[in-house]
Parts: sequence; C-alpha cells; structure tokens
Amino acid sequence: MKTTFALYFGNRGFFPGELIASAREEMVKACEINGYDYIIMDEALTRYGAVETLTEGKAYAKFLDEHRGKYDGIILCLPNFGDENGASAAFADIDVPVLVQAYPDEDGKMDFDHRRDAFCGKFAMCNVLRQLNIKYTLTKEFCVSPLSDSFAEDLRLFAGTCRVVKGMRRVNIGAIGARTTAFKTVRCDEIAFQNRRINIETIDMSLVFDRMDRVDPVLLEAKKKVYSDLSDFGKYPPEKLENISRLGVVIDGLIEEFDLHAIAIRCWNELQTKYGIAPCLILGELNERGIHAACELDITNAVMMRAIGLAANYPVMLLDVNNNYGDADDKIILFHCGPAPISLMRDKGRIIEHLMFKKSYGEGSGVGVNKGSFIVDDVTIGSFKTENGELCAFAAEGKLTDDPIQKEFFGSGAVFCKENIGNLLNFMASNGYRHHVAVTRGHFAESVREAFDKYLGYKIDII
Repeated sequence: MKTTFALYFGNRGFFPGELIASAREEMVKACEINGYDYIIMDEALTRYGAVETLTEGKAYAKFLDEHRGKYDGIILCLPNFGDENGASAAFADIDVPVLVQAYPDEDGKMDFDHRRDAFCGKFAMCNVLRQLNIKYTLTKEFCVSPLSDSFAEDLRLFAGTCRVVKGMRRVNIGAIGARTTAFKTVRCDEIAFQNRRINIETIDMSLVFDRMDRVDPVLLEAKKKVYSDLSDFGKYPPEKLENISRLGVVIDGLIEEFDLHAIAIRCWNELQTKYGIAPCLILGELNERGIHAACELDITNAVMMRAIGLAANYPVMLLDVNNNYGDADDKIILFHCGPAPISLMRDKGRIIEHLMFKKSYGEGSGVGVNKGSFIVDDVTIGSFKTENGELCAFAAEGKLTDDPIQKEFFGSGAVFCKENIGNLLNFMASNGYRHHVAVTRGHFAESVREAFDKYLGYKIDII
C-alpha cells in the first residue's frame, strides 16, 4: 500500500512569501523522491498557499474534509513561525497522525528578509496542538530540511505509524477453533480488544471440517497449484496436497465471509488425526498476501503481526523464541515449524512431516510443514498480550544472521542477533509475555511505538 500525506504550510504574515513557495516545492519533492503520494491545497486559495488566518484555516479544514479517507497522515510544515489560530481551525476535526516539521535558520540568512524563526514557532505550534488534544509526532532533528536524509528517515517512520494507526482502527480477527487446553499462554481478553475496536470472530473446527468435505472442485484445483508452486511436496501422496488445499480454500472463504484482517488457528491435534496434515504452508501463504496468520490460536500475536506488518508494509511471520545459541550473549534461535511467507525465506521451501505429530499420532499425521531458510537482514520483532483490561506490547530491533544451525534441527530456524539480548529475554519473562514473537523485515519499532503509545492508547515498551 502506498502512503499518502496531506501537506499543510503554516505562515505568519510579516515573513517573506518566498519561504512558503520554496517550502511547497521542497516538501512535494521530498514526498516524491521517498515514494509517497500527497495531496496539497490549491496555492491560490490562501495567501502564498499557506495557512495563517482563521478564514484560511477553515478553508484548509474544508480541503481535508473533501479528501477524507484519501490521506493517511498530515505533514504540518513550518517554513517560518506559523500562526496558531489558522492551525487551530484547520485541524479542528482531524483523525490521522500529524508530523510537525520546522525549517532551520541558516548562517548568513539571519536578517529580517531571510530569518524564519520556525525553531521558536515549533514550540508554539506544539503547545496549541496539545491544548486542543491533537496528537502529533516530532522529527528526530528539532528543525530539519525536507530534502535531508534525516527527514527522509522521519518520513519512513511516520509513514509506518500512519499505516499502523489506519489499519488498527478497525480490525476483525478470526479465531479458528478453540484454544488447545495445553496452551494457557495464548489466553486473551476479548472484551479488552473489543473496547479498542478489535473484534474477535470465533469459528468452530466442526464448521471447518464440514466445509472441507464440500469444497468447490474448481477452487480446490486452483489452490493446489498455488501451494505446489510455493513448496516442493516431494514424496508425499497427492491426498496430502489435496487436504491442505481443502483447508486453504475453506479459510479463504471464512476470511471473505467474516471480513477478516487476520486469523489465529487451532493447528493441532484434529487436523492431524482426521486429515493427516499441518497448516503451516497455508499460514505462510496467507501471510505473504497480507492476511496475518498465527498458529496455536495466538490471537494476541495475530494482532501484533498485523501491527508490525502495517508498519513495515511487508509480510510477517510468527516464530518461537526457542533456543540459546551456544554461549553467545547476543544471539538466540528463533524457530517455528514452517509458517513463513516466501518474502521472508531465501528460497522455495520443501514440505516435511511434523516430527512432534509423527511421534504422537503416527507417521504421516502432520504433513505440511514448509521447511526453509529465513532471510539474512535487519528485522523488527514484537509480542502482544492483554492484561488487566489493557492492551500491552513490546517491540525490539535486531538482525537475522547466517550463523549455522545444525542440520538435524527440526523445522525452520534462524539466529537472531541483538546486543544484550538477555535484557529482552528477562523483560519477556518478568512481564509474562509468551514465547511467540512477530517478525518482519526492517527496523520499524519506533513506528509501532508511536502508533501504539500516542495515537491508539496501547501500552508498549521498546527493548
């Protein structure tokens, strides 16, 4: 998805008009070169194409209202001090994040014809926004040029925040099957979620099984091709691909029927005892499509997967924080059976049997694990929980490395590297976080923190 910003320019009348003209050109260029869309009010509608007076503020508010739903955030640009009265009227009815950017003054341009005073004006603008209870985001450098590398990074993180806020304002999560009794760790508070407009739809496995037995043959053949292209089924009999595909078609139908943004599925033991499959490949394919899919009925981390996926604008996987890596104090092994999207894998996977199910239910009972190698890259990880009526999360940044894991290691694993990783592990244990983390490409913890803490009202820690 491409992020769109509404551009706003503040003004105070005794500053030179050319400051506004150059700011409009530079901010448009900053959006274009960094890959963002924008909307900008007609320059002729206000003096210099900026907002100063109450009347101009109302004109900008009308502009926003006419384009509601077409922009994800607002960039409040201060080429100079910027008038608070116009901004108060302009932002009276906004419901998106605001990034406050102010131009720096320059050496040699401190005379009356060139001085901006946006440094001082940023304090005034932020003060009035806070008085009006309008949430806003700051740039890393207090004053920054739109064409600088620093502002490009501000835009990257702010775009992530905008996507999270927009995507988390209304969420439907499908809980497919009951929580496995042994996994008390994945219990959650549905009412706490509902109070934040995150709705949980519960779907019984009996409905899933009934529909699997009555799948449309055309949809079934199409799904079989999708899964065959994703992974190598090797020696396994055709009925394994067929049963996995039947489940995939049914889940697609449930997603459409209930308008689901994410799912969490009961992945054992009925799928193994009745159909002889594991749903890992299905979850990976859903995650590649942006339908965030968690195993082991981890509803809360389906929510976290959606959040960091929106921030990064990239597919997500759910992994176990599973093993130490020898005696390394900055590395651990992240693992799961095989629910990774292809974008987070180095190459096409191969289907294997789930060894735990084989041991418990017999050979051939858990075919569908998509084994493969994960990418080597910077990643953001995070986890979510409900506690005492609150929505709580943490996020952290690190790297998936190419450090070797012994070839006998079951499933798909990768070494995660982060300085002082013991602090993260102790934080998780001390605060009762489960052993699951959502993982996506790139560093976007700050985008998630800003969205959760400032705009959505969730509790979040950055570790």
